[in-house]
Amino acid sequence: MKTMTCRELGGACDKAFSAESFDEIAQLSRQHGMEMFQAQDADHLAAMEKMKGLMQDPMAMQAWFDQKKEAFNALAED
Repeated sequence: MKTMTCRELGGACDKAFSAESFDEIAQLSRQHGMEMFQAQDADHLAAMEKMKGLMQDPMAMQAWFDQKKEAFNALAED
């Protein structure tokens, strides 16, 4: 089990997510993002706008994703 925060995953807060794989932690982060979108949390909406811009460039988005996955893989087990 490894832990990353919303902020470490490109978000806007220090909510911690723990998972066995990067795919699992990414899913937890997406769920949190949807909750924050529904709550219209201003900080998270700003982070989402940055991600939206990144998604316009598939190569940049893949590089971002790969970097986050590498960071997850480099973490020590909890």
